Amino acid sequence: MKKFQLIIVFVFAALLSFGQKSFYDFTVKDIDGNDFNMASLKGKKVLVVNTASKCGLTPQYEGLEALYKKYGGDNFVIVGFPANNFLAQEPGTNDEIQEFCQKNYGVTFLMMSKISVKGDDMAPIYHWLTEKSENGVMDSSVGWNFQKYLIDENGNLVDMASPKTKPDDSKIVSWIEGN
Repeated sequence: MKKFQLIIVFVFAALLSFGQKSFYDFTVKDIDGNDFNMASLKGKKVLVVNTASKCGLTPQYEGLEALYKKYGGDNFVIVGFPANNFLAQEPGTNDEIQEFCQKNYGVTFLMMSKISVKGDDMAPIYHWLTEKSENGVMDSSVGWNFQKYLIDENGNLVDMASPKTKPDDSKIVSWIEGN
């Protein structure tokens, strides 16, 4: 009887995870309009951030770039998704956003094309980031620009940090360092 119960538990768990997407299942457009397959980031921790150029939190670009310069490479990357969902604080085109990031903050981390991170036109990758039914971990909503999502080396959502959480916060740094 115990074997039968154990088999039922395994089957049920398999059915729940069947069809569960990973971060690596998504292809998005980079800031230049080219396809970018998230599977190319396998084996790296990924910090996903929705960004904006005209926000009180925009100076976080500086902290994100410093974090990327310190930890970025084979084991860690940052992926920025410009979004205009909060008080029209990212009105620019991809070219304008890219120029702004380069000129003002010297951004070298990955920047993707502008998307929507909430509402009816929310990008599929943000459905995955914010819906437990998609990511298997937690529900959340993007509350403002510069909300951060932590993805592990296996493409699983690990945690979320609020927009006001600075890039060098101990929560983020400890996660990157594996503490």
